[in-house]
Amino acid sequence: MVEVLPTLLKLTVLIFSVTSMLSVGFSYTLREITEPLREIRRVFLALAANFVLIPVLAYVVSRLLSLEPAVMIGLLLAATAAGAPFLTTLTKIAEGDLAFAAGLLVLLLVVTIFYMPIVVPLIAPAAMVSALAIATPLVLTMLLPLGLGLLIDSWFEPLTDRLLPILTKVSSVALVVLVATTVLTNYKPLLSMFGTGAILAALLVIVGGFATGCFLGGLDPVDRSVAALATGQRNIAAATVVATQNFDDPRTLVMVVVTSVASMAVLFPIARTMGKRKSSVFETRGKIAPRKSPAV
Repeated sequence: MVEVLPTLLKLTVLIFSVTSMLSVGFSYTLREITEPLREIRRVFLALAANFVLIPVLAYVVSRLLSLEPAVMIGLLLAATAAGAPFLTTLTKIAEGDLAFAAGLLVLLLVVTIFYMPIVVPLIAPAAMVSALAIATPLVLTMLLPLGLGLLIDSWFEPLTDRLLPILTKVSSVALVVLVATTVLTNYKPLLSMFGTGAILAALLVIVGGFATGCFLGGLDPVDRSVAALATGQRNIAAATVVATQNFDDPRTLVMVVVTSVASMAVLFPIARTMGKRKSSVFETRGKIAPRKSPAV
């Protein structure tokens, strides 16, 4: 059973990422996704929050808590990686603007692909980070499914109408299995981190990221909720690729996993609370609503 869990985890990550991004492509047009990103100030603040403020926060937290070098690197890897597939799910739960979330997700993904190979060698000079190694899994599991979803929906909308409810169920099941297998697969390394300050550090970065995104997200509560969730959620897939391929100390990867579990434990309850406190976003704002209901 223990040997099966890592394979199941990789499979559920793949299924969740692909079905989530396909569902966004089936539900929106390219114009609807890119429209919210035409506001330069909004884009600038999102980039500054995710690629400047959060890495700085992670560094400060690491120093204050006197984390071991390998653990600190793991936290910094998570902090420098943005654009996680959970963003669309969290936004749906929080009743946020899914078009804005999808556009922001793509933007953060693309920047992460170019940003990490530049920044990681500064964090750990001995690391040899390959942009291709980071880009390949992100493109194949996220950008490609999104592009295919947009293309298929533009040509065969009746087909996507029938497929979307199936994607919704598959994505929801994959999410539950993903959370469970993440904890079960890594429970021993997670337990080893108790008393080291690692868990507290991860929680501070996630909560700090959420607060930063909320503060810089503007006056509109819907935009602010998406920005907060996007900044709080880190791209664990990208961080894991870098940790496994460039660092020999297992504690670096374990810290990435700790941050992943912490983000799920913190952000999903927050998103549900946000969703309960607001009425339907598309009714209150009068913005473009999805033609269909994207997968959760």
